[in-house]
Amino acid sequence: MIRKFLILSSLVLLLSCGATKTLTTADKAAVAVSIDLVNVRDDRVLVTIDPGQFTQEEIYFYIPKMVPGTYSEDNYGKYIDELTAIDYEGRNLPVNKIDTNSWLLTTAQKIDKITYFVNDTFDTETEIEEPVFSPSGTNILKNENFLLNLHGFVGYFKGLKEIPYEITITAPTSLQPSTSLNEVTIGDLKQGQRTFLANRYFEVIDNPILYSKPNSVTFQIMDISVTLSVYSPNGTIKAKDLQPKMEAMMQAQKKFLGEIDGTKQYTILLYLSQLSNTDATGFGALEHHTSTVVVLPEQLPKESLEESMVDVVSHEFFHIVTPLSVHSREIQYFDFNEPEMSMHLWMYEGTTEYFANLFQIQQGLIDETAFYARIMDKISNAMGYDDTMSFTTMSKNILVEPYKENYTNVYEKGALINMSLDILLRELSGGEKSVRWLMKELSNKYDVNTPFNDPDLIDEIIAMTYPEVSVFFDKHLLGNEPIPYDQYLEKVGLEITSSEQPGTYFFLGQMPYIDAKPANLDTIFIRKGVELNSFFRDLGAKGGDVITKINGTDITLESMRGIIGQSFGWDAEKDVTMSVARDGETIELSGKAGTPTYNEKKIVDVSTPSEAALALREAWLKN
Repeated sequence: MIRKFLILSSLVLLLSCGATKTLTTADKAAVAVSIDLVNVRDDRVLVTIDPGQFTQEEIYFYIPKMVPGTYSEDNYGKYIDELTAIDYEGRNLPVNKIDTNSWLLTTAQKIDKITYFVNDTFDTETEIEEPVFSPSGTNILKNENFLLNLHGFVGYFKGLKEIPYEITITAPTSLQPSTSLNEVTIGDLKQGQRTFLANRYFEVIDNPILYSKPNSVTFQIMDISVTLSVYSPNGTIKAKDLQPKMEAMMQAQKKFLGEIDGTKQYTILLYLSQLSNTDATGFGALEHHTSTVVVLPEQLPKESLEESMVDVVSHEFFHIVTPLSVHSREIQYFDFNEPEMSMHLWMYEGTTEYFANLFQIQQGLIDETAFYARIMDKISNAMGYDDTMSFTTMSKNILVEPYKENYTNVYEKGALINMSLDILLRELSGGEKSVRWLMKELSNKYDVNTPFNDPDLIDEIIAMTYPEVSVFFDKHLLGNEPIPYDQYLEKVGLEITSSEQPGTYFFLGQMPYIDAKPANLDTIFIRKGVELNSFFRDLGAKGGDVITKINGTDITLESMRGIIGQSFGWDAEKDVTMSVARDGETIELSGKAGTPTYNEKKIVDVSTPSEAALALREAWLKN
């Protein structure tokens, strides 16, 4: 959840092109981009790019293949139609499409501008196998809403990512934009037009814009000005109603960070989905240097929405520390179409997720029981992944299998790596040093414009800390030895207990054991990464199984709802049959419904914790 850039090529000069170039920065003419949100055609938006005059004969134009932070190749070029190059006389010039995201313009010296239409990604989320994650996607809803993650609208020319961009957007006057992108006043603007300035291409994709009917609030968090803007299609959620919880949460985060700083401005863009076939289905958030895009269902009760916002936004806001400040050269000089991955997802996502939970206990937003439950959930969830996989190897190769399917473990084991390291540092330093201390030291050395060398970071951390940290990293980060969580918890006077508890057939509390595929909601599968209850275990079901029939009924989303309803009246002696697809085969499972139980694991106090353990726990959870 980040983005970065490259260096200006000495082979290409971008020169001013008449009156269309109204602004220059450091003697470099800005690339002029126009986005028309008024004349939407076939649910598509027209984009015009005036790059100035090229001096060479050929130039490549790209739409990003990948947005850093999603760790998936989403190929935003497939949402581009009718890319046309036009000369100064208004005639079309040759355009060669090289692949999904690349075009070769062979008469570059004659180009006045290029135009193309952009389709939004939300419309396709239920149609394709691996849809774009909604918070990094785009939405076009004429006269109602435009979610502009600009990497889906604005491309770049090879070697010219350091050129300033001047983006003029024409939108319905009933809609207002929210963004951290710098708005400027340049020349005469028509009604509904606004112009934004980015100093380089990275700033274009790092600053999403939400156009919607006015629904925003701005508040101050110490020295940070925070704007919360909400798109609520039915008008049920007001930004001012969410402000108290968000303000309290971010005040606590800022207090937790202390002297670690990252921005003076922050924008939260909340898009609430109606869950239709053409609306967002991927819920969560994507962070940027000074903003985040959050997508959640509008149907959530206000209390649940507030709880989700606290968990999601707290994670994204902590990204101002890493990787938005502390990051490697692979991120600083990110290639959007041929990306090189860093080996430090344990820090970028793991540290961030750990902080998002730790600050809540340290700042009194949750109690110890709730914090321990969160840690226990992460331990249980992490067991559903390959626990012997080197985390640094996984991170470096996260775009390919088998590493790709383990990505979401960065939020589970990644956080637990940081928890274990945190307890170790507290123990070795007599309670003084911690992961937060470590990030402060690193942020003093590295910042937005100063990356570290990827292979050197671990040695730097070891030099800053203790030899025992080297052993920890060698075994559990670089190596493939699972972390003995019980041993680290024992250091702070805690232990893990286990007992069978009564449950229901298809749910563990509010969490279902089953899910539906976004591209086909009628494909119902048993979730991986969760410990199954006795009902599924006794039948012989496994995580990843696709359920095709239950008791002779073909399984769809609708029929599954009916079976879940019926299950509340099942008798323990009821015969149950289940057909599942597993590894290309159909497997028939059968057994008694039974009385479902689940293995409840808890983190609790040891019977007689030592004074040293209690002191270490106090330092860990309170200091």
